[in-house]
Amino acid sequence: MIYISTLLRSATAILAFLSTANTAPTPNNVCKRAVAFDYNGDKVRAVNLGGWLVLEPWITPSIFEEWSTTNTVLDEYTYTMTLGKSEALSRLHNHWSTFITQDDFSAIAQAGLNHVRIPIGYWAVAPVEGDPYVQGQLDFLDNAINWAREAGLKVLLDLHGAPGSQNGFDNSGKFGSIEWQQGDTVSQTLTAIENLSNRYAGATDVVTAIELLNEPLGQSLDLDGVKDFYRNGYGRVKAASSDFAVVISDAFQDFSSYWNDFGSDLADLILDTHQYQIFSPEQVGRSPSDHVSAACALGPQLAGTNKPVIVGEWTGAQTDCAKWLNGLGKGARYDGTFPDSSYTGTCEGKYTGTVAGLSSDDKNNIRSYIEAQLDAYEQRTGWAFWTWKTESAPEWHMKDLLAEGLFPQPLSSRQYPGQCG
Repeated sequence: MIYISTLLRSATAILAFLSTANTAPTPNNVCKRAVAFDYNGDKVRAVNLGGWLVLEPWITPSIFEEWSTTNTVLDEYTYTMTLGKSEALSRLHNHWSTFITQDDFSAIAQAGLNHVRIPIGYWAVAPVEGDPYVQGQLDFLDNAINWAREAGLKVLLDLHGAPGSQNGFDNSGKFGSIEWQQGDTVSQTLTAIENLSNRYAGATDVVTAIELLNEPLGQSLDLDGVKDFYRNGYGRVKAASSDFAVVISDAFQDFSSYWNDFGSDLADLILDTHQYQIFSPEQVGRSPSDHVSAACALGPQLAGTNKPVIVGEWTGAQTDCAKWLNGLGKGARYDGTFPDSSYTGTCEGKYTGTVAGLSSDDKNNIRSYIEAQLDAYEQRTGWAFWTWKTESAPEWHMKDLLAEGLFPQPLSSRQYPGQCG
């Protein structure tokens, strides 16, 4: 009887332990495992989840439509300021819940990709007193990391917006003046990096890389200060976990030369360059074959760098036609509706539309251009397409480009082989 009683007590204790183990939350709802990614040997094949946890009017114009004629709401900062925290949080929670789901991660993996690059704003991880932004994004980021784990994907976390704005673009959270590097903005950014790194230090099986800051506008900043920030940010990330790789933006400087002498003493350092051919009159005036040639020319430049380089943003677009791509209410260089531009061609079907609705010529040109970029960018570390989905910008919508056969499947398939020699 004593023996049976002892067994019962032991069994009860074991069941209690198992119950606790099954229900107790892991830190930040993310489990620790131990896997890495070889950024020196393997190819990064990724897509960005743009417009999800950091708003961009051109990706989700419906969110901004009610202010389309007032020029008062241009970005996430003015969106939350205008609505107030309660209403903004309600609307954004619905957007975060629906725009990207676990099904998207499954589809990304099925397409043969191995990474997602996820933009996040400083305000999600280190809010600054007085800012109008709302929080709640991290719950969805936690979900994303678990979804990535289940799908077999790695995650590159990208700090997309810094206090004061590092570039003045709406995708930094705040359109207008560049005030990063003034006051406490750099130290506040480092706090955001530290918080983000600490939160996911136990998830380096999935979160393999952290990007210190997206697209600081080097020509408008103190570049020595940017380099100091990179070194300090690198230290914060590595202090959280030595298993993180650290990604730095080229800050719109020549990726093939400017950064070669930087960080030779820093292990696991990756350079991120963004390659678009649509943001100047000369670029949108190129013929489709000129776009392909320009993409192919990047391959040897990438191959010649002395550290891993990811083309962390690029597109199938050969025009800037997408609605509000150049800012809410602004037109396009391609059709001459942007200030100081001239007409190159029509934006019909590309201002808003679907991939299926594009002309045959547009479809062929996009497929050819995408293939050339894949061939060029894999001459070094790899790539991350911008972006997985949009509401109405067909040239940028990877999910639909895949569905319509304009993005190769498998990724090695070529309808236009040998374009880059």
